[in-house]
Amino acid sequence: MKNILVPIGSSDSAFNTLQYAIDLAQEIDANVYAISVFQEFSKAGSASKLNTVIKEESESRLEKVVNGVDHKGVSVVAHPIKGGVIEGVERFNKHVPVDLMVLSPRSNSVRDEVYLGNMTGKLVKGTDIAVLVVPENEKFKEPSNILMAFKNGKFDKKRHLEPLRKLQKHFGTELHLLHVETPESDEAMKEVSDDLKKMSASYKTTTNATTYQGVLEHFQSVEPDMLCVVRRKRGFFKKLWEKNVVLKKEFFTTKPLLILRVQ
Repeated sequence: MKNILVPIGSSDSAFNTLQYAIDLAQEIDANVYAISVFQEFSKAGSASKLNTVIKEESESRLEKVVNGVDHKGVSVVAHPIKGGVIEGVERFNKHVPVDLMVLSPRSNSVRDEVYLGNMTGKLVKGTDIAVLVVPENEKFKEPSNILMAFKNGKFDKKRHLEPLRKLQKHFGTELHLLHVETPESDEAMKEVSDDLKKMSASYKTTTNATTYQGVLEHFQSVEPDMLCVVRRKRGFFKKLWEKNVVLKKEFFTTKPLLILRVQ
């Protein structure tokens, strides 16, 4: 895990999110890239002046956040990007391969009932990059144990587990697996990849209506420092991300949330 990307939103949590990413990068010897994405209007008429203002505000916001944190000797590169947020991140990823995105749950939204705001939801839903969602005001600490909840235990490519493997290898983290069987589960989903089995300190199966209900039932028995889930085209969060915003009543955790992306 060499490159960590932090898209900077408009909320004050951007400072804490970037600092968390830097603290993590310092531990694992990674680089941090902070980006702000701005959308230009048509350049016809007065829109040209408006575009200049939008770009300058985006650059100023990015500079303020980057200068407002402790770099701790970590390489932190700031880069404003023109375009939509998904398009901007994908374009950046082609030039600088991103291993992990560190996001605030609500980069722009201030609605208290929201867990994942629109920008964060878009990035989780629309990119193939692993994401670490950092709760507001969360300070980095070494994860001593992680609860990984999943419905489908098959991981055909090692790279899908790489962010999890990196954390475990570096910090000596115990990985506790929770295999949730739901009404949608079939026999193939009940298999677990050998790579994942080798990484685990414990393995438990449970039957619940949803993966999230399984998490709620077994969370306290593990008391994890971090929760890990899997985002598949068909799987956990499938229904949640039919829209970008995720409400707290639909899903919520006070711990850092690592979302692995499996195509």
